[in-house]
Amino acid sequence: MIEEDKQELLISEDTYKGRDLGVTLEAQTCHFKVWSPLAVQMELLLYPPLTGGSPEEEPNQRKQQALPMQKKEQGIWALELEGDLSSYRYMYKPTFEDGHSTHAVDPYARAVTMNGEMGVIVRLEQTHPKGWSEDIRPELTSPVDAVLYELHVRDFSIHPSSGITNKGKYMAFTETGLRDSEGNTLGIDHLVELGITHVHLLPVFDFATVDESGVDVDTSDGSNYNWGYDPLHYNVPEGSYASRADDPETRIREFKSMVLALHNKGIGVIMDVVYNHTFNTAGSSFEKLVPGYYYRQNANGTYSNGSGTGNEVATERTMVRKFIIDSVRYWAEEYHVDGFRFDLLGLIDTTTMKQLAAELHTEVSPSILLYGEPWGALDSPLGDDMTLKGTQRGAGFAVFNDNFRGVIKGDSDGMGTGFATGADGKEDELWTGVRGAIQDFTDGPSETINYVTVHDNLNLWDKVARTQGLHDTLNFLTYDEDGSIRGCQSVEEAVEKTKPYLQIDSEHILENETVRRCLLANGIVLTSQGVPLIAAGDELLRSKYGDANSHQSGDVVNAIHWEQKKLFKPVFDYYRGLIRLRREHPVFRFRTREEIEKHVRLIEKGNGLLAYELNGTAASDSWERIVVIYNAAKENRDISVPTGTWNVVVEKGQAGVDTIRTKHDGQVNVNALSITVMYSKS
Repeated sequence: MIEEDKQELLISEDTYKGRDLGVTLEAQTCHFKVWSPLAVQMELLLYPPLTGGSPEEEPNQRKQQALPMQKKEQGIWALELEGDLSSYRYMYKPTFEDGHSTHAVDPYARAVTMNGEMGVIVRLEQTHPKGWSEDIRPELTSPVDAVLYELHVRDFSIHPSSGITNKGKYMAFTETGLRDSEGNTLGIDHLVELGITHVHLLPVFDFATVDESGVDVDTSDGSNYNWGYDPLHYNVPEGSYASRADDPETRIREFKSMVLALHNKGIGVIMDVVYNHTFNTAGSSFEKLVPGYYYRQNANGTYSNGSGTGNEVATERTMVRKFIIDSVRYWAEEYHVDGFRFDLLGLIDTTTMKQLAAELHTEVSPSILLYGEPWGALDSPLGDDMTLKGTQRGAGFAVFNDNFRGVIKGDSDGMGTGFATGADGKEDELWTGVRGAIQDFTDGPSETINYVTVHDNLNLWDKVARTQGLHDTLNFLTYDEDGSIRGCQSVEEAVEKTKPYLQIDSEHILENETVRRCLLANGIVLTSQGVPLIAAGDELLRSKYGDANSHQSGDVVNAIHWEQKKLFKPVFDYYRGLIRLRREHPVFRFRTREEIEKHVRLIEKGNGLLAYELNGTAASDSWERIVVIYNAAKENRDISVPTGTWNVVVEKGQAGVDTIRTKHDGQVNVNALSITVMYSKS
């Protein structure tokens, strides 16, 4: 650790405002800059390029060298080298007052060798796929116009039923025209058909716990599978999702190809980013270059652990804040990324988030989405500066609405119930969530991310089944305290024994209670004011077999089974219909608190029922009046509605914008465990 007075000096004096840290390439010149104000000496360690794992000897090629760097103002060490250094590898070697030195990868590295062991110099313009210069972000006028779809790159395509050639890879998103045996779309075409606006990708920066050299061997046991919440290099794409992890340019080019393919289909790309902690503390480049600066400490000098993973990044410090903003801007500008979801946003100070949002929206694009988890994992010394629910008010970013989540489904992993899963007395809280949490913690609906499940905890199907007492009936996985699976020798054996859809009659899918409760839960999300997010596979009744933390459970648990689309096509059609309803009718996407207060009117609430009316005229909607009714009771209900002619567009298991039937009196019969939506043009 560094002395407190030196740390203060770093914060107050040795801060650098330039945007050229890392490597800057010109035609025949290469500039290196690294911030390490406590070092008394800095060397650039330069290594020749690798081709196929062995040095490629060329007449004019530099040999391995240790080159002294020059100390500049504001804690910067710099070096300028002549010649073309494309594909050369490099490291930094700082030496400190006490004589100790170490080797560090550049924190600003834009390319790395396999498993991130060294930085690599690349000309980024050579990594652009064909058509990249013409790439245009999908238009997004307001965050509430988005429909987010959370997805893990590998899960998307790894199962044989995906029909995808580039299984588990970025390039899987470039494959079009794929269909199953009954003609249903698969892969990226499925996403287009579903109607979502943005794919929210679990971490795709370079993370530590997947061995990139062994990713294509059998990993069914989960030994080389991870969600990626263990950052190694923040500014480099993860290599295990590339066709070649050993070629530094390939992962960059294929990541851009994925973005381009999604953009060409009108779908934006959200990156899940994890700036709150790193995989390693003492061994991280941050700690090696500026000991004691990048991580928060407790009063006794130990690393604080608000992340629950051993450290937390000190985002409130000037150069840490700069790194985060530089990093996010780099992804937005170089990779055309359309938004960022912040893991454990509570551990990032609010000043950093406000500054980041203002800079991105002013200098890059006003359409970039920013949102995150407004909590930490454990106690943090950040204290009052934590970005929690309410701190996002008017600041240009949103937070996950776990209040609404709990009201709809109950707790995350247990038997606890919510409105859609059988709890009584949740109608008042549901009404608060439906109106964009404007009476809770937001200034407007664009500040709340509405959802019921994401990658963490039980997924929707498994959670609803658990609340119904079906965990044992369906033979779901039960983990003992030592991590073993009760009654089985392996995950594969356990999954083989499960029967997640035992209760479903294939001829009457939409009459199944578990199905109806799932559709009710996400139906509320998709028809409420705010920004909706659904987890990948919900529209296929995806199950993880009762595994509540599948981050290392491998493909056998996590892979999306695309054959379920034809098995549960009515469920997919229902989701597609609700998304179409939302996207075509702005009344479900009011922009402001004032609009919601004036134009979302309660009709009835209580006893497992909530009914309300939306003023379509106020939103310039083609439908003048819209009534939405949620019935969580197990019996049908007769509801009094305003008199007039009402066209029902959502009822039982049907959803969309086409009229199912017409009602002429002031009563409507609402089916058990369902949503009814109807409109009037007069």
